[in-house]
Amino acid sequence: MGLDEDALEYHRTEPPGKIEIATTKPTNTQRDLQLAYSPGVAAPCLEIDENPGDAYEYTAKGNMVGVISNGSAVLGLGDIGAQASKPVMEGKGVLFKRFADIDVFDIELDEHDTQAFIDAVAAMEPTFGGINLEDISAPECFTMEEQLRERMDIPVFHDDQHGTAIISGAALINAAEIAGKTLEDMRIVFSGAGASAIATARFYVSLGAKKENILLCDSSGIITQERAEAGDVNEYKQEFARDVPEGDLADAMDDADVFVGLSVGGIVDQEMVRSMNENPIIFGMANPDPEISYEDAKDARDDTVIMGTGRSDYPNQVNNVLGFPFIFRGALDVRATDINEDMKTAAAEALAELARKDVPDEVVKAYGDQPLQFGPEYIIPKPVDPRVLFEVAPAVARAAMESGAARTELDLDDYVERLEARLGKSREMMRVVLNKAKSDPKRLALAEGTDEKMIRAAFQLQEQGIADPVLIGDRQEITEKTADLGLDFEPEVVDPENGDYEEYAERLHELRQRKGITRSEASELIENDTNYLASVMVEQDDADAMLTGLTHHYPSALRPPLEVIGTAPDADYAAGVYMLTFKNSVIFCADTTVNLDPDEKVLSEVTKHTAKLARDFNVEPRAALLSYSNFGSVENEGTRKLRQAVDDLHGDPEVDFPVDGEMQADTAVVEEILNGTYDFADLEDPANVLVFPNLEAGNIGYKLLQRLGGAEAIGPMLVGMDKPVHVLQRGDEVKDIVNLGGVAVVDAQKAEDEE
Repeated sequence: MGLDEDALEYHRTEPPGKIEIATTKPTNTQRDLQLAYSPGVAAPCLEIDENPGDAYEYTAKGNMVGVISNGSAVLGLGDIGAQASKPVMEGKGVLFKRFADIDVFDIELDEHDTQAFIDAVAAMEPTFGGINLEDISAPECFTMEEQLRERMDIPVFHDDQHGTAIISGAALINAAEIAGKTLEDMRIVFSGAGASAIATARFYVSLGAKKENILLCDSSGIITQERAEAGDVNEYKQEFARDVPEGDLADAMDDADVFVGLSVGGIVDQEMVRSMNENPIIFGMANPDPEISYEDAKDARDDTVIMGTGRSDYPNQVNNVLGFPFIFRGALDVRATDINEDMKTAAAEALAELARKDVPDEVVKAYGDQPLQFGPEYIIPKPVDPRVLFEVAPAVARAAMESGAARTELDLDDYVERLEARLGKSREMMRVVLNKAKSDPKRLALAEGTDEKMIRAAFQLQEQGIADPVLIGDRQEITEKTADLGLDFEPEVVDPENGDYEEYAERLHELRQRKGITRSEASELIENDTNYLASVMVEQDDADAMLTGLTHHYPSALRPPLEVIGTAPDADYAAGVYMLTFKNSVIFCADTTVNLDPDEKVLSEVTKHTAKLARDFNVEPRAALLSYSNFGSVENEGTRKLRQAVDDLHGDPEVDFPVDGEMQADTAVVEEILNGTYDFADLEDPANVLVFPNLEAGNIGYKLLQRLGGAEAIGPMLVGMDKPVHVLQRGDEVKDIVNLGGVAVVDAQKAEDEE
């Protein structure tokens, strides 16, 4: 099937459309329903009647945006009417929810009378925290937005005007820097003089461009003062009328620095591009076909042509989804009365700044592993970059507070953490650990220091103040890769081939001489195997912790630290733990990577180690030892070892957390089963530490929960070691390295406190 057929099937699959209403509170019991509706609902109604601002406390208003259209200018389809525009408005709601966790009612008004439309929207103010006007024809859209902003005490934003302005403005900031130009000196030409073009021109002036350096062209040519005086253009176009000779688009583009296309495809040729100033900036944003194709624009000249389009299959996509969800997120969270020019500028500047930072692996993978690094082919972030939320929303919130548009103040550091929680429990949980790490960064040895991911992770660990990374590997290779990646830092490097590490070889020989390692073999291992070098560094306290495993199989990566560092004095066994996060809960699964067939002693020890790890994440542990049996319902060697481990734990004075078993998995995690059928169990609430009977079950279990249960997995985290060591999984992303680096630093902090 083609795209159209696929889209039709996508939309009509049951249930039809793309959105639904979901409840956010329990509705399972009579008591729940009494609270949700009658008679309990009267209490918040009376509170809001007394203080209207309490609507933000007791209703969804503060996270609700109305996406409102009359269907008069839909997606290049034109005036197709309100009903036909509904799929677009639903789609807008999907983007609000997907990217910023904002709820939407889409409202399609069958009303073309400007004043009647304004009155209808204004009457809905009690329902919403903000209004997104969409797909409304010009010039009526100007009047509607202006009057609604005056009448309403909540943000009103016409995305067709301001979205493109903000996103292309961010691109322009970076393009100007790359081209070695300043906004105030650049000559800017627009093809198109509709709502989007006029709003974009206005916004460029806000960013620093000079109005007298901007030419707008409509279908009749350059908008001149003579045309304005003759009444040939409407009042909004007159704002940019210039006292210049009449001419067409080709005349306007001669000696221009920037071309902004918001019109129709194919109206710019290569000769027009060649007539522009050196290192021209071209934003051809007509969809689906830009004013000039990417290939033609780049081939037109030999210098640097910085090209942006509205398409996702070319670099520098000017996509409004980079703006409106995050702008509204920041505006809603400070209960803003408006989205003013300061807030729009803050959004553009935040996007521009983000494009200069290292790009997460998940974003690179989403775009086919193409290189994404600040430069002519990457001047604005990609829409799927999760960091946009953490950069743009706080910038908008800050601008709202500083400009007086906010009705409530936010602590921006706390706010970023709240935003992270919106994107998933794993981010919220990791923030706990990363904040602990930042309070006292430790020296972290990265054994695979020449790997690009390790270098990028080292940069982020240092930049964020999580750790003091030490890259182990060939110094020249690391230096060259750091430069190629465009990372502005000078990492500390330990080069095993260019340094005096004989003391490390001596120590390795001392530790392993009765395990068959000769003195010369110890020297070779230190020089040729960075895992051994890193392990000895940690064992000798020249580093506080280490990470490895990115390019090795797990057992081979684990072997050197086990041989050199070993387990803790109070531990005989190490174990691998995954933290799995769901929307409203978190569980720790062990052992998932190390012990093949643990006996009762190993199971008992693993349980204690995992409970201790849970507390590092501020989770109070409740442990269950899992089986296919419930409390003796099956009698064999496998179930007996679990019961013995539980008995040992119950008799251990150091165990200060609830633990029980053996029990089936649903018994452990379903409150009705646990407190109903097995109300004698030591667990009063569902378990959050799950100890599996063997490695096979643990590995299968956590992966099923991750893949089918929708859990996010963090780990594996190695517990039971004498000093902090964590072994990554092959192919982990940079964020995984940074997360485990934070865990390692917290481990090192605890070890220091216990000394």
